Amino acid sequence: MTDVNDNAPVFEKSSYEASVLENNTPGLSIYTVTARDADWNQNARVSYILEDSSDNGVPMSSYVSVNAESGVIHAVRSFDYEQIKDFAFHIKAQDGGSPPLTSSVSVKIVIQDQNDNSPQILYPVQSSGSLVAEIVPRSADVGYLVTKVVAIDVDSGQNAWLSYKLQKATDRALFEVGAQNGEIRTIRQITDKDAVKQKLAVVVEDNGQPSRSATVNVNVALADGFPELLSEFSDFTHDKEYNDNLTFYLVLALAVVSFLFIVSIIAILSVKCYRWRRERMLYKSNGNLPVIPYYPPLYADVGGTGTLQHVYNYEVCRTTDSRKSDLKYGRACSQSIISLDNSGTLPHVQRENLMSDFDDTTTLKALNTEHNTCVTEGERYIVYAENTMIYAFI
Repeated sequence: MTDVNDNAPVFEKSSYEASVLENNTPGLSIYTVTARDADWNQNARVSYILEDSSDNGVPMSSYVSVNAESGVIHAVRSFDYEQIKDFAFHIKAQDGGSPPLTSSVSVKIVIQDQNDNSPQILYPVQSSGSLVAEIVPRSADVGYLVTKVVAIDVDSGQNAWLSYKLQKATDRALFEVGAQNGEIRTIRQITDKDAVKQKLAVVVEDNGQPSRSATVNVNVALADGFPELLSEFSDFTHDKEYNDNLTFYLVLALAVVSFLFIVSIIAILSVKCYRWRRERMLYKSNGNLPVIPYYPPLYADVGGTGTLQHVYNYEVCRTTDSRKSDLKYGRACSQSIISLDNSGTLPHVQRENLMSDFDDTTTLKALNTEHNTCVTEGERYIVYAENTMIYAFI
């Protein structure tokens, strides 16, 4: 007997509803639908198909997909509760008979909210370019309403429940904040000792797990008149700029002082190193440093022979009594250059010429100094010199 495909697939439920947390991972398995067919063999084989539909112009195929054999529904994308809270679509079950028989069922997916948004402050408006201050007269009674902090949370349920508390204040004994409504009120009478400028920091916190929060700063002025308020708050907006400038100048001054200190240390170390090296050099040389001869601009050392450009003749007679020594000056030699031989003396010819140039009538007394070297009486020296360079030959 051959089975006839006369039974359509039947779903276990007339409709399905499933939920998924927002910010889910794409490809997450959301739910499974099941249908059965009363026929046999191929006629009882069921496959599942997602019917074409859209939600606000967005096709359902971009939201979910269905496994054709198992009926498992998978999320195609990550859902955001703040953008879409739920959507519905139809799944068709089709058997393997010929012709195939089908049936469909509706499926609704609900997106569950997570606490992924912090509270948003609506009032007071936070502005970096201007100052907003609430004015409270000094004659205000206890319980005077200063202002109200207004905030919202785009999450839902308990994630959107907000609470308010005073985090810090110039004088915590002067103000309080309503935990549920965010109202800021005075809790005692204002006195003359209270500062004109009061700063409050209010924390707004949601009830999610984990909770999220936001902080708002509230400026309060205790003044009975506008002139008093203006004089006290004239520098209010410049506090931050002043502090920034002060910090900059302090850092700059510290950098300059540090630089000068480092330069001073380097200079001191350089001087000490130079002195140490000089002392080491003197110590190693035992005081016998090389002497570099200096020739004034009008002198010329021709070929290293020790010759001069101009020659003058002197006759020096020294006795044991240095006070009686004589020095005779002669005219300039006719020769322009006098050279020495290898023994350090004048050649015979040049010596004769120099001796003939002396004039006995020109005599200069030698300097009377106790440091003159005493030589044997009667020794004669021939001296030729120009400025400070003197050469003597016996």
